[in-house]
Parts: sequence; structure tokens; C-alpha cells
Amino acid sequence: MSDLNKHKSAALTDGPNRAAARAMLKACAFTDEDLAKPLVGIANTWTEIGPCNFHLRRLAEHVKDGVRKAGGTPMEFNTIAVSDGITMGAEGMRASLVSREVIADSIELVTFGHHLDAVVMLCGCDKTIPGTIMALARLNIPGVILYGGSIEPGSWQGKDVTIQDVFEGIGAQAAGRISLIELKDLEDKACPGAGACGGQFTANTMAMVAEFLGVAAMGSVSIPATHPAKEAAAEQAGRLAMENLARGVRPRDLITRAAIENAIAGIVATGGSTNAVMHLLAIATEAGVTLGIDDYNPINDRTPLLADLKPGGRYVASDLHKAGGTGVVCQRLVNAGLIDGRAQTVTGRTIGEEAAAVVETPGQDVVRPFDAPLKPTGGLLILKGNIAPHGSVVKVAGSSLAGHQGPARVFEGEEACFAAVQAGGIKAGDVVVIRHEGPKGGPGMREMLGVTAAIMGAGLGDKVALLTDGRFSGATRGLMAGHVSPEAVNGGPIAAIRDGDVITFDLKNRRLDMAVDDDEIARRLAAYVPPAPRYTTGVMAKYASLVSSASEGAITRPAATLANPTR
Repeated sequence: MSDLNKHKSAALTDGPNRAAARAMLKACAFTDEDLAKPLVGIANTWTEIGPCNFHLRRLAEHVKDGVRKAGGTPMEFNTIAVSDGITMGAEGMRASLVSREVIADSIELVTFGHHLDAVVMLCGCDKTIPGTIMALARLNIPGVILYGGSIEPGSWQGKDVTIQDVFEGIGAQAAGRISLIELKDLEDKACPGAGACGGQFTANTMAMVAEFLGVAAMGSVSIPATHPAKEAAAEQAGRLAMENLARGVRPRDLITRAAIENAIAGIVATGGSTNAVMHLLAIATEAGVTLGIDDYNPINDRTPLLADLKPGGRYVASDLHKAGGTGVVCQRLVNAGLIDGRAQTVTGRTIGEEAAAVVETPGQDVVRPFDAPLKPTGGLLILKGNIAPHGSVVKVAGSSLAGHQGPARVFEGEEACFAAVQAGGIKAGDVVVIRHEGPKGGPGMREMLGVTAAIMGAGLGDKVALLTDGRFSGATRGLMAGHVSPEAVNGGPIAAIRDGDVITFDLKNRRLDMAVDDDEIARRLAAYVPPAPRYTTGVMAKYASLVSSASEGAITRPAATLANPTR
């Protein structure tokens, strides 16, 4: 290896004046030979609180083997993870989106502080994936993303089930559609082992994004967590980090405008999570790429929905792997000219070259032929209107509705709404409004799978609509508009909605409106008094003071540079 490959670590390890640093590293069993090589960080999001990241310690050993075989010295360190699925519906869910920023910040600090030459990011759950990609783009040193993989489905009453079925089972039990004994049986069988939630929910959506951005090796993402091939993918990630270091390839060489548009095409073609809109906005900011919320609809409108995946479809993530992986989707889109095949990837090949090498399993029907899609357009829409002047995000992959109109049922937070659903207080035709759950107002912009799944479980999924300045889980289905911006505490019109106001979802015209004139909205907002902050100290208070609008990716930045607070 040339000295160029120790482009950062030489300042930490080389020369007589670095004897103290070397002495401390030797206490950790590193040798002179180790310290003469490039230092490669293994940023591990391992935790034993949740299945998504539970197995990453084991995978890290294979990543380190790959680094060593390629001539580098791996140095593993940890960052945090907050489980969305476990905290869902509880106060702790407010920590989830905050954790994305802490993950990116902590990886930046460790990598910067220890002058690491390259890095491999091990991620598994919803916020660890965008958090690690954001850190990779921010650091802009050679690196690779390794996704831990999806969980295998459970089996219950003769069908494949995921955590989505448990959340919907809670609503079904409250509505008397299944018994407590059946719910307990479902709980026991839904999650059979390690891995991220098993549909095209946020984790699998964002992992696919990593492939389409070129920062994860094509084919590595769709391998399930417990599949034997995952170990080889881990070793490959270690080798690729060293290869990118040798070639001088940096993340911002890969995360270009073309790559981001490729990722959006992949999201909408697979019915991916609404959260991907916000996460890609944040990743683009870190990579120095201009991207706005208005860039999504044109890509959605020209891209068909091809993947028949949960939550709106029939199949789970492991079925996609058996069909040939996310590369099958990529191959379809490249062949149709909907992805820029010239975009570079960490393997040294273009995404077009990677897609051409994908082998589709004969007879599979997880990914439809391009000329026979599930829908002619993609799975996500951006709606604007007098409720959401700066936008809202709607998943249409799992809904056949062209729109909805009905009276508003307004709730000042998730808990009040969930209680109303459980008590049978939501009726067919209603438009449920949940506010004060935005990035700042929550703070932390909780996902509300508990509410949406309870609505589905109660049999109201195609009979009501919901809108919020908070978020939805990637497992959410039905007509739900999240990320309504500006949020209530920033003076957004969602704060002006009252019980009984007629709300219209117009998907064809991309509109989300209330039947209230502008003057009346202005009068109501003038009288609006936001609730007192829930937290006045600690990380939650810091986050609320620094976070931007969801329409800008809910990123944190110094207070002096924050945009107009109504955005």
C-alpha cells in the first residue's frame, strides 16, 4: 500500500511525536505492522434491543476479515440505534428520528477524531441506514454501506406474517375480529429471528436506496439477515472499502443528482416508504446535491409500480431475494431508460453494468414485467394545498382510492387518536387529523403505525383518510398523508383545522385542501397558541431548537442558518 492510502491516519500514527498514540493503540492489541497500514473504521450500529441490528456484531467480524485480506487494519466502533417497531406508539418513539442525527454526528466525530482513512457502515434498522449514509456523505472519505438484511417472515394460521400483521392484529382484537389468544399467538410467531422488518418498509426501502445510490454493492442488500450468503457480502464490503481507498473514490463521487434520481425511481417502483422522501432530502443536503420535494412527482409519474411487496402487496423482502433481488427492479428500470445507467457504484462498475449482470429467477412474480405493472405510475405522491403549502407525502401503492372527502376529526397528538380508534370513535368517511407531532412540535416526528394499523384492523382502511404533521411507518397502508408542512407549531395551516371542516384528498390534481377560505384560515392562525414545549433540556430540546421542516428533510443545523421557521 502506498502512503496515499494513509491519507488521514498518518497524522495519527506516524513519527516519533505520535509514540503516545501508538502506545495506547498497542494496548488494544494493534501492532506496528497494523498501524503502518490504512486504518478502516467499522461503524457498527449493533444493539441487542431489537432484531434489526442484533446480528451485526457477527457480521462485523467478516467485514474486518475483508479489510485485512485487502491490506488494511479494521477498527470497529459503535454508535446508537433506536428501534422504531419497539417504541412505536410510546413516548420513546420521539427519539427515533432524533437518533438519525445522533448516528450521523457520532460516526463523524469518531472518524474525524481518529483520522480514519476509510469506513464501512453496518446498518440495520430504519434510522441507522439514512444516518450512516448521511455520515458517509458528510465525511466524504472512501466507504461502503453494508445492510444487515431483512428478517424472514413468520408463519401464522398458514400464511406469512410480519410485524405489520401484529400491529393490525391489535386493531383487529380491539374491534372483536380476533381473540386475545389469537393475538398472543400472532405475537409469538411474527418475528422468528434477526433482521429488519420484512416488507418494503422503511429499512428495506432505504437499504435499496443505498444500492441505487451506488454506496452499497448491488445484490448485497436483499440477502436476508440469517442467509449464509450474508457473510460473504460482509467480507466483500471490507474489500470494497479498501479498493475505493486505493482508487480514491469518495462517496460524493457516487451520490450525484443522477444517482439520487435513480434512487427515487427505485422507491416509487417498489411502493417504498414515505420516510424515504425525507431521508433522501437529508442525504442530498449532506452530499451537496440540490433536491426539493417537488422533484418527486415527475419521477413518480413516469415510473410504474413493479414490485408486489408488503405493506400494500403480497410478498415479503425474502421473496424479493429469491426472485433475484432488488437488482431485478433496477434491471427493469435501466432497460426502460428510467434509470441513468452511467452512474458509478462502489464496485467500480456502473449501475447499468451491475443491472445487466442480475439473474432473474424464472417464473418469479414478485417483480412484474415492465409492460404489465401493478400500476402505471409509482407508489408515492407529493400533495400540496391550503393545508400543506410546502407539501405532504402520500403512499398510494397500497390503496385503490383516487381521493377522499369527509369531515375532520382533530386530535392533538397520537395517543388521543389511538384511544378514539380503540373505542370505536372513528367512523367511515372521517378524515383523521393528528397534529403537534412534527419535527419541532413532537419533537421528533413520531411514526404512527399504531394508529394506522388499528384503523386497518378495525376494517376502516378504505373508509377513512388520515393526515398529520408527523410520520407514518413504512408498514403503513391506506390513504394517509404525512409530513404535512409547515407543521402546526411553525404556523402551518394544519393548526387551523377544526372538527367538522371538510377535507379533500385529490390525488389526480395532487391537492390536499380544507373547505375554509384563506381569510378564515388566517384568522384562525392569528389566534393559534402553540403548546408549551414538551422538553426544555437535553437532547430533545436541542433537536427541537435546531431541526428544519420535513419538506427540507428534517435536518439539524446551527440556529443561525435555519431557514424561515414556516418552512
